[in-house]
Amino acid sequence: MSALPAGTRVTGQVVACPPFGVFLRIDDVPDALGLADIGSMPAGASLPALGARISGEVVWHTDHNHQVRIRLSEWLDHS
Repeated sequence: MSALPAGTRVTGQVVACPPFGVFLRIDDVPDALGLADIGSMPAGASLPALGARISGEVVWHTDHNHQVRIRLSEWLDHS
């Protein structure tokens, strides 16, 4: 996950929409899976749809499952 330190801007496609957020496949880093969870979603914002192209910023990551937490750019407009 050294390729995605906190603060890195990422873009990807939503590949799953569980009740707790969305998972995205991050462009140019095929082994990483991004998670934008509802805990970081501001009031009035919504989750992107399956297949949507989204961008955001890495805020945290876990080495054991190659997952990074993402704060979506579109959510920054609601903060």
